[in-house]
Amino acid sequence: MSAYFAELSMALKAADVFRPCLVLDRDRLDANIALVKQRLAPGLAVRLVDKSLPCLPLLSHIARVLGTNRFMTFHPSVTQAVLDAFPEGDLLYGKPMPAGAARAALSTSGAGWRSRVCWLIDTPERLAEYGALAAALDTELRFAFEVDVGLHRGGFSNPAEVKALTIPKGLRCEGIMAYEAHAPEIPGLFGGAAKALKQASAKAAEFVAALDPYQRRILNIGGSRTALLHGSGAANEVSIGSAFVLPEDFDTPGLDGFQPAAFIATPILKALDPVLPGPAAVSRALQALGLFPRKGCYLYGGKWMAEPVFPEGMKPNGLIGLSSNQQFMGLPAGANVKPGDYAFLRPTQSEAVLQHFGSIAVFSGGRIVEFWPALPMG
Repeated sequence: MSAYFAELSMALKAADVFRPCLVLDRDRLDANIALVKQRLAPGLAVRLVDKSLPCLPLLSHIARVLGTNRFMTFHPSVTQAVLDAFPEGDLLYGKPMPAGAARAALSTSGAGWRSRVCWLIDTPERLAEYGALAAALDTELRFAFEVDVGLHRGGFSNPAEVKALTIPKGLRCEGIMAYEAHAPEIPGLFGGAAKALKQASAKAAEFVAALDPYQRRILNIGGSRTALLHGSGAANEVSIGSAFVLPEDFDTPGLDGFQPAAFIATPILKALDPVLPGPAAVSRALQALGLFPRKGCYLYGGKWMAEPVFPEGMKPNGLIGLSSNQQFMGLPAGANVKPGDYAFLRPTQSEAVLQHFGSIAVFSGGRIVEFWPALPMG
């Protein structure tokens, strides 16, 4: 582990990067992409999740290797960027958007919003709203039903309800989106992940059966934690995003063998024997009790959605707290750290974190080979 971060540190110094940044290991990324190709069930396509991979060169790199032009999108500004970058791209919204937001996008943007964006409908009321929107704009809008297969975050829960709906003129049903992020969290006492996934797949199949054959173009299920656990079934595609860079929250059995490919790197500004404000005796007493470290450092920046991974044993301290300017980190007594060294943290998630630094330093073959611009926050 230390040899890997030493190599990253040398690459950052050689590239004159002396500020907090997001480092993407392209070689690890490629290995993760290869695992997706290897483990993906026959007959399933991959829909790339743009909020989890918010960088057009990153999306393009993965899409090219996997041969996909399908994207799941969440924020209009990002949707526009993906539409512009991928002229053949097919975009499915991953959450139901307020009809007003859809109206604003459709009224001010290009034709791609009408022909290549599939909206998500979760209630009869929203179906009626989008029907009224299509009539007002005199256009046809594509949509998919959000269906509840066990997560209970909203959407239609009864296939009979979907079958009984009258679809307003101007709306074209393309299929369903079924998300089962709950499955890996189901304890063994209640059947565990395998039973939950089986039940989710069976429920999704019921919804598919409620659709007419021409309404089954998009039969979407899964997320990064579960996509590769699905076999051939009712779905024809799975959504994957974070798995390609494996942030910490995605260390799950469904992604065994994947490697973390994204890290926050930041210079260490100060290395010191820390003392709390006030009498020094208080610090010494707390150190004797193991409540305050005997050695510490201050980072350039901080308070990120990330967990420290190097120097080994580095961790925040509740007595000093967090800072987005100079983050204090406690260190083991034997840590050999000096100002100018780099600290590394592993993001807990990829969405938002990859966008935080503006650009992404791409690491490959032992050096920083290029910088990829991140998409703006949605």
